[in-house]
Amino acid sequence: MADLTPLLAFRWSPRSFDPTAALTEDEATSLLEAARWAPSAGNAQPWRFALGHREDGTWKRILVGLPSGDQRWARHAAALLLGAHTGGDPERAAYDLGQAVAHLTVQATALGLHVHQLTRFDRAGVATELDLAVGVRPMVVVAVGQLGDPFALPEDLLGREAELRRRRPLADLLLA
Repeated sequence: MADLTPLLAFRWSPRSFDPTAALTEDEATSLLEAARWAPSAGNAQPWRFALGHREDGTWKRILVGLPSGDQRWARHAAALLLGAHTGGDPERAAYDLGQAVAHLTVQATALGLHVHQLTRFDRAGVATELDLAVGVRPMVVVAVGQLGDPFALPEDLLGREAELRRRRPLADLLLA
């Protein structure tokens, strides 16, 4: 592997979160600041976030919008963060939101936290639950927390959790 910063090399998306660990206000602020400083086209910064800490109203409203299979493990995350975007050009705004979430992810790794991003969820339901303004488009839910005991996961998820991380070879990513 090329010389890669450990913040990227050791980042992974677990399903096993510590159900007793909390996300501190300083950690939450640090994550959101990392997202805030992400690059965006024309400096539009079209990303918007709703942050719910475990068991608060926002967290519950986001959790109910996840598929039941993901709720089984996401309910242990210290926080659930909804990432949405605004703006006239949805493709550009979605790209910029992705940049912001990537920066947040790297910051989480630097803080010793883990994130797991979910794009399959009931977007319309979550928008209604959170009373989002027209034009605010939910795109991703990010589960955030401390790593938990993988053996506490349901058996069908334990195998996936223990698998070796795989990435496509670099050559497969290059267009001819």
